[in-house]
Amino acid sequence: MALKQRRPLTPGQRFLIENTREDLSRKDPETTLLESNHRAQGRNCYGRITSRRRGGGHKRLYRIIDFKRAKKDIPATVQALEYDPNRSARIALLAYADGEKCYIVAPNGLKVGDKIISTDKPVAEYPVGLALPLRHIPPATFIHNIEMLPGRGAQIARGAGVGAQLMAIEGDSATIKLPSGETRRVHANCRATIGTVGNLDHQNRSLGKAGRNRWLGKRPRQRGMSMNPVDHPMGGGQGKSKGGGGWQHPVSPWGQLAKGFPTRVKSKPSNAFILVRRNGRKVKPV
Repeated sequence: MALKQRRPLTPGQRFLIENTREDLSRKDPETTLLESNHRAQGRNCYGRITSRRRGGGHKRLYRIIDFKRAKKDIPATVQALEYDPNRSARIALLAYADGEKCYIVAPNGLKVGDKIISTDKPVAEYPVGLALPLRHIPPATFIHNIEMLPGRGAQIARGAGVGAQLMAIEGDSATIKLPSGETRRVHANCRATIGTVGNLDHQNRSLGKAGRNRWLGKRPRQRGMSMNPVDHPMGGGQGKSKGGGGWQHPVSPWGQLAKGFPTRVKSKPSNAFILVRRNGRKVKPV
């Protein structure tokens, strides 16, 4: 996917940099793979806002994505590459030899007409889009759509342009390096897909105007330092001030440290599988 700029005929187009859609198929989404998507807009089951700055935006239909790739040893043909409003990556419509259709996250380099397959057996070649267990993938291969538990479905490396690298296989344990820089272990029977996710230029786009963020359902964010002391711990002061006359650490409206404070639960069970944190710090074995 390439990037394109428009002639600045309007102020909103002056800084707009967007993805081209030349590689996408000119067709409507597959009707049988669509379902309605209730948007909570940041509210919990009691209607109280628990995640701020969400709401509005354009209506979307959810595309049902096959993250498990459960149809084994049945070849599938890529019928179309489509835009998905629910994710940064593009999606590919697969048509299996038995007539069933499904969507998958489109890897980089996949084209309409390509043949891909999902299997549990060792193979001789590793084309883009091949899904198989980690124990059958050679080390140093770039992968995406990785399971954290066998059979659960892909949870790791699903965003546009990302890809993890398989470092080693030791017994029933596979070591992978994630896009964040974290190195962790997962079970060798977890499945993954060869290649990296497509739409590489997604991170280089520029929305161009604030209204484009509103279309995506993102509401404005107000700085705490620009508020009054009654509204935020960092508010108040004459002009741009840290507030309170000191150099307090940035905090949330409820006093939670906002920068540099680890919020991950120390007793989280998956901590035992992390070898190197995303900040490069090695974790001591328990």
